[in-house]
Amino acid sequence: MAPEVDRAFPVRAYGNDAANAPITTRQIMRRALRPNDVFIDVLYCGICHSDIHQNRDDTPSQRTTFPIVTGHEIIGRVTAVGSAVTKFRVGDIGGVGAMVDSCGACTTCRAGREMNCLNGATFTYNSPDKISGGMTFGGYSDGIVVAEAFVVRVSPGVNLAASAPLLCAGITTFSPMQHWRLEAGQRVGIIGLGGLGHVAVKLAAARKADVTIFTTSPRKIADARRLGARQAVLWSDEASMKRLAGQFDLLVSTVPQPYAFQPFIDLLSLDGTLVNVGALEGLHSINGLSLIFGRKSIAGSVIGGIPETQALMDYCATRRITADIELIRPSQINEAFSRVVNKDVRYRFVIDMKA
Repeated sequence: MAPEVDRAFPVRAYGNDAANAPITTRQIMRRALRPNDVFIDVLYCGICHSDIHQNRDDTPSQRTTFPIVTGHEIIGRVTAVGSAVTKFRVGDIGGVGAMVDSCGACTTCRAGREMNCLNGATFTYNSPDKISGGMTFGGYSDGIVVAEAFVVRVSPGVNLAASAPLLCAGITTFSPMQHWRLEAGQRVGIIGLGGLGHVAVKLAAARKADVTIFTTSPRKIADARRLGARQAVLWSDEASMKRLAGQFDLLVSTVPQPYAFQPFIDLLSLDGTLVNVGALEGLHSINGLSLIFGRKSIAGSVIGGIPETQALMDYCATRRITADIELIRPSQINEAFSRVVNKDVRYRFVIDMKA
């Protein structure tokens, strides 16, 4: 699919018009290519839990503007390039994550942290579109126009479908491991074994860290070990939680809903950090005294900048790290949403946009 680059053009997409309404087929417009833009013919797009939150408009701090087309784990083929593009040629494979633009001039952008743009990053969907007006539409579509600076290179030979979730689930868990400098031999706990959590286990194991999974699902215990965890613990296992108190250098919480943090804060060692990358609303049950006397920290992290995302994709390609996926057709998106909420996926749905 190669659009005419000098004018806006329609593409097929999958979105909804109101909270909790079913995903249906529709036509959306993509902007004419600017000199530094590329058009990506979308091959695969992962389903992230945040897509569901936005489609259902159930996150008070991130209200949804309808209609919406979600999707921010995008891999596709470059089929058109603007006149000034140097990073990609027609036929290359590129990836787009959760953001598509930023000011490029503030201190955080210049430091490669575009997601923290002081003037406001433009996210891949449900974000004010500073170029075309209206709101951005995401990757549940046949194609997307993105500035080349916000497209990452995808290494030849990788499994494209299974690499798509790395653009959100991967970078969201890779970034805190980079920032808190997770090293071989350190003890790290991954809270939640879902779309983010299963990739986090693989990334931490690749660093030769001592990985423990904390899960609410007994049926995921064997999977945790297969993915690279040394042990898996049920949240309800009070004896194991007590035994592990004070032992972890780093905990990464991937759970997309609020829950009681204190039992996990108790697992941190002196100077340990619990990084929340999943829950978007209020955090529950935190005892300030336990933080003070252990000099423990609670932190947050969200995706990574473009340089770090490229580093992640290269890191995973070299080590053959991909997500465990179930490939679906666009007609199965509504069913997939329900299954994600019911924890009935191992571990990431990816839409085959050409199916």
